[in-house]
Amino acid sequence: MFQSFVNWMDLIGPRLYRAFIEGDRWKLYLQGLGTTLELTVIALIFGVLLGLIVAVVRSAHDQQRIGRRNPVLGILNALCQIYTTVIRGTPMLVQLFIWTFVIFPSQRNKVLVAFIGLGVNSGAYVAEIIRGGLMSVDAGQSEAGRSLGLNYFDTMRFIIIPQAFKAILPSLGNEFITLFKDTSLAQAIGGAEMLYYASTIGGRTFDYMPPLLGIAAMYLSVVIVFTWLQGKLERRLRESDRR
Repeated sequence: MFQSFVNWMDLIGPRLYRAFIEGDRWKLYLQGLGTTLELTVIALIFGVLLGLIVAVVRSAHDQQRIGRRNPVLGILNALCQIYTTVIRGTPMLVQLFIWTFVIFPSQRNKVLVAFIGLGVNSGAYVAEIIRGGLMSVDAGQSEAGRSLGLNYFDTMRFIIIPQAFKAILPSLGNEFITLFKDTSLAQAIGGAEMLYYASTIGGRTFDYMPPLLGIAAMYLSVVIVFTWLQGKLERRLRESDRR
């Protein structure tokens, strides 16, 4: 058994050395991880802001009274519906190609293009997550806010959204994890993230297995840590409700 392990190490050791140690290549993996996390966080922030606007517009339109429809709000709602339908109905990779080769063909900063593409894509899904959370809050809460003299946006800001946040937190966490993994698609347009560096190193060493398994372990480690943090936050929110 021991001799088999020694033989295996003699076989795999040089491959690991070439993939991670030789030429300080481990720094490239860390650089790719930093870009991946940056892509995820900024794209999610952009997606949450965009999704919040879309969700508020659609919720405001749905809550209008019969006979008192606002035509401007109707137009905005139609645009929001088109946006969410198109983005959710087409593959993210196709969208990234459109952003890269159709909308920004002369842009050399592919990471910036990936920021925009991932953020716009995430915004459509976040919009539906937030809208579902807003609709889950009892309608009497809105009526109570109006009776206190608050306008629609103040009612949403101070009453509805804080209550909806607890309902949408698990789904937002899942969106973060999905977005974190989907950043690997940026490699297809030349974005220098983890998969990009792993593919580059694999091409130089003519051995793709160690780099790909290495970044797979990095993805998994980050997802496990974030899942643990998300669960801890959800437990604290449940404890605050009991108090």
